[in-house]
Amino acid sequence: MYKEQIEQYIDAHRQEMVDDICTLCRINSEKMAYKTGKPFGEGTFQALSKALAMAEHYGFHIKNHDNYVGTIDLNNGARNLDILAHLDVVPGGEGWTVTEPFAPVEKDGRLYGRGTADDKGPAVAALYGMRAVKELGIPLTKNCRLILGTDEECGSSDIAHYYDEEPEAPMTFSPDSSFPVFNIEKGSMNGHFTCEFAASEALPRLVSAQAGIKANVVPGTAFAAVEGMELSEVTEIARAVEEETGVHFVVTQKEAVSEIAAEGKGAHASTPEEGINALTGLLTLLVRLPLAPCGQVDALKALTELFPHGDTRGEALGIAMKDELSGELTLAFSLLTVDDSSLDATFDSRCPLCANDENVYQVVKKNLEAKGFELHTKAMRPPHHVDGDSPFVKTLLAAYEKYTGLKGSCQSMGGGTYVHDLKNGVAFGASMPGTDNRMHGADEFAVIEELTTAAKIYAQVIVDLCS
Repeated sequence: MYKEQIEQYIDAHRQEMVDDICTLCRINSEKMAYKTGKPFGEGTFQALSKALAMAEHYGFHIKNHDNYVGTIDLNNGARNLDILAHLDVVPGGEGWTVTEPFAPVEKDGRLYGRGTADDKGPAVAALYGMRAVKELGIPLTKNCRLILGTDEECGSSDIAHYYDEEPEAPMTFSPDSSFPVFNIEKGSMNGHFTCEFAASEALPRLVSAQAGIKANVVPGTAFAAVEGMELSEVTEIARAVEEETGVHFVVTQKEAVSEIAAEGKGAHASTPEEGINALTGLLTLLVRLPLAPCGQVDALKALTELFPHGDTRGEALGIAMKDELSGELTLAFSLLTVDDSSLDATFDSRCPLCANDENVYQVVKKNLEAKGFELHTKAMRPPHHVDGDSPFVKTLLAAYEKYTGLKGSCQSMGGGTYVHDLKNGVAFGASMPGTDNRMHGADEFAVIEELTTAAKIYAQVIVDLCS
């Protein structure tokens, strides 16, 4: 019902929708320093203000929740559906070739720019779904609310603030993933642990080691400095480890210190098998070097026993597991700093529905402590699951099938979205299956036809759930 009208409306407003997305994507809304009244800095404030003004111009009732979150209501009825999107972005970064990060351009049916796919483009697609329902005059008895957050990329404190004030709607979806429906989000266990040992001046010795940029990124590079070895000896061992691990090593020497640069392949921590972990490759090399015995060397050997190179399932740590619905546990050793007297490290694991405190957290704690490490993480984040046979999920899948002609199904993800802690929340769009939008990378893009299709699907879902 209403499919033809919805399609005609969205198609007629295609360029206007693209223009609105570009307006928001020109704003650098990465998290910045706190300013009075602007909890996440100037950029997120500007993006939220512009988006709310846009919605108000289209006749919607808006509310600014202390510049943490903005809400856009379709009508005055009781809320039955929330759409949860975000306007903050990761930093623009380097390596862009099509355009600059905050200068969005349309090319070959794609819209390039930071935020076009994550998550300003999908947020605007949801807004246009609401516009279609409103301006077509489709009668509804219940309300749909679009919630625009500003801190999704850095901890979601914005949504915590919002839900301190507002109740959850009976149903919520977030257009911050891909279609069809992601009704399962794995739990997570980000293990931060440390170790201290007596400093040793005995040669050869490791002066320092450093790897990783964020806990949720498989490190593509890692570095170490070793004192008291010949360049040729370090290089020979490095070549052997390189063949074994796939990590490339560049070894240079300044005076008596060999500087080792390890180059692997970065990946998101939810899919560690897609990367080549430079950190674990470097550890493999360091424990092969004839370093003088000391507490630091003992700690390095313990790390390689718990996190051997290529172990992306947590086998050695004792937490490998899987279930039919959500798949296997994944693990990435992602952060490491070592000096002469201490070690600081973090791993990222994504845990299936069968994971719990007893079979993950307690096992990790026990096995780390047995090797002399202190675990500072206090708990794991439990998995999230919404029944795939619920009327809510079936309605989403039916709308997806109606506008794409593709078979809908429920999926599981290793990452987490805004809906992870909501009782009846799922991720739903806005990209189509198989599209790699280069989220968080250079040349991020959204396929414009996918955004317009998403807008149509969202309009239909609003009609189906709020009539």
